[in-house]
Amino acid sequence: MKDVCISTTTRLLVTGFKTTGNVALDQNLAIYGCAMKNLPARRIGQTELEVSVLGLGGAPLGDLYERIPEERAVATLEIAYQRGIRFFDTAPLYGHGLSEHRLGHVLRSKPRADLVVSTKVGRWLRPERGELVDRGQFAGGLNFQTVYDYSYDGTMRALEQSYHRLGMDRVDIALIHDVDIWTHGSAEAYERRFREAMDGAYRALDELRRSGVVRAIGVGINEVAPCVRFAKEAAFDCFLLAGRYTLLEQNGLNDLFPLAEQHGFSLLLGGPFNSGILATGATPGAKYNYKPAPPAIIKQVARIEAVCKRHDVPLAAAAIQFPLGQPTIASIVPGAVSPFEVERNAAYVDMQIPRSLWDELKAEKLLAADAPVPVIRAARTGA
Repeated sequence: MKDVCISTTTRLLVTGFKTTGNVALDQNLAIYGCAMKNLPARRIGQTELEVSVLGLGGAPLGDLYERIPEERAVATLEIAYQRGIRFFDTAPLYGHGLSEHRLGHVLRSKPRADLVVSTKVGRWLRPERGELVDRGQFAGGLNFQTVYDYSYDGTMRALEQSYHRLGMDRVDIALIHDVDIWTHGSAEAYERRFREAMDGAYRALDELRRSGVVRAIGVGINEVAPCVRFAKEAAFDCFLLAGRYTLLEQNGLNDLFPLAEQHGFSLLLGGPFNSGILATGATPGAKYNYKPAPPAIIKQVARIEAVCKRHDVPLAAAAIQFPLGQPTIASIVPGAVSPFEVERNAAYVDMQIPRSLWDELKAEKLLAADAPVPVIRAARTGA
C-alpha cells in the first residue's frame, strides 16, 4: 500500500474538515500540509526502545462508540504515519480484534524497524454468533467474544492470536490489560486477577522479554493504585495509564511518578482527553471516563476552558501537551477517528503554549501546584 497524502479536498470529502476558529492552530495545520514529519522520541524505561512523543491509540479504530468506515480507518492510520507517529497501541478488546486487523493492514506496508507496536494480554478471543457477542462500548467490531485469562498459557494464547490479527511476527511492547477494580467490579475480583496476572501473565512476559521476543513489558490500566502495586512487586518497563494524569486530574504525583524515577520505568499516557471532554469542552453530552460527564466535571472543565481562551490556546492543545511536562512520560497516546483528528493532535504537540497559561491554571487551583509543565521550545519546521 502506498503512503497517501490527505489533500484539502479529500479532507473536505472524507473528514468534514473545517477551520478550528483558532488562528494559531489553523496556521499549524496549514504548515503541516502533506510533508512527512518527524516527532521527538523518548526512551522506554531502561530499554533501548524509543517511542514518538505522540502515539496513536487503537480503541476508536475498533468502532468505539460508532462504526468507523474502513476507508476512514485506513486513511487515519496512513496520516498518522505521515505525521511522524511511530508508536501504535492496540488490544484484542478493541472491536474484538478489529483494531488489531486494521492496524496490521496498514502498518505491514511500513518499514518494521520504524515502528513500535504494543498490544495487550489478559483477554483472548473466541468466535461467537454476532447477535450473542457482548460488545460493551463498541458499536461494531468483529464477531468474537472476549475471554478473561491472565494465566501463563492464556497470555501466550492471546499474544499468538494478536500476531495473526496484526499479520506480524512480533510486537515490541506487551501489556497486561485491565487488572483493576473498575474493570472487574469488586476488590475481591481485582485481588484474584492481580494474583493470577503475577503468577501467570508476568511470568510469561518476563520470559519473552529475557529471550528477546518482546522488547518491553508493562501494564495497561485505568487506575493509579494498581500501577503502584505492580511496580512494587515486579520489574516492568512501562505502564500505560489511561485518563488519570491529565489537565483535569493529576493523580500519581506523590506515589507513581516518584516510583517511576526510582525504578527507572516509563509512563505512556492514554486518554489525555479523559475520553472526550478535554477535546470537546464542557458541551452537552461530553464524555468523561466513557460516560456522560457529571455536573461537577463539566463545571471544572468550563473553568479550565475559560483560562485557555484568555491565552488563545485550544483546550485540547493544553490537554495534549500538559502531560509531556513529566519527564517520565514517554508518549501521549490519544485515539483518533479521522485523518483530521490525527493532524490536529500533531499540530497541538507543535503549538507554542505560553508559561502564563500554566501559571494561571495553578493560581486558580485548577492544576496541581507541584505538577511539572512543558517548557517552551523552538517549533519544528519540517522533516
